[in-house]
Amino acid sequence: MAYTQAFDQAIQLIDAANAEDPRKETVDGKDCPSELLFSQRVYRWVEKLTDNPSEALLLAARSHTMRRWKIPRDTYPKTTPGYHDWRRALANYHADEAEKTLRSANYPTDGIETVKAFILRTNWPDNKEACILEDADCLVFFETKLHKYADDWDNDKSLRVLMGTLRKMTDVGRSRIAELALSAAEQKMLTEATQLAGL
Repeated sequence: MAYTQAFDQAIQLIDAANAEDPRKETVDGKDCPSELLFSQRVYRWVEKLTDNPSEALLLAARSHTMRRWKIPRDTYPKTTPGYHDWRRALANYHADEAEKTLRSANYPTDGIETVKAFILRTNWPDNKEACILEDADCLVFFETKLHKYADDWDNDKSLRVLMGTLRKMTDVGRSRIAELALSAAEQKMLTEATQLAGL
């Protein structure tokens, strides 16, 4: 599919920003910026989940966690209200960073507003593409971060988090979990969470 010049420029700028992430993940023996990898994985899942994604959806997939390392979790209280405050601060920060980046790429204003709606989730769950982005984000979470949370949390907390995540997903998104390369322990935990969530 052919995209506009402004889209291509925006993707390059977003990737350059996420490539500044000091956190690294080793892939095929090479250290790569964590946020860059995460955004690219979400982007690829979006492409798998729909045959004709809009430019705004793809830009949101690539930018919805822009420079996340700039606002660490430990800058907010380790409480449930603190967690929600942190997530709100992140969403606003990502939306602002995306807007600045897209404007520098001369992306159309209406497109920028749509990207921000995806990032801020103001159009979720009523918008089909917003649901696709949520599914993609959840699938990458399961694919890359589930093992860490399973190791760090007790079983009850892990199940609560997984049930909440699964409930945010569409039936189509949940059906794609079977494609993930998960360990037996991870698969067991997801199966239990799915059953407890009544899905």
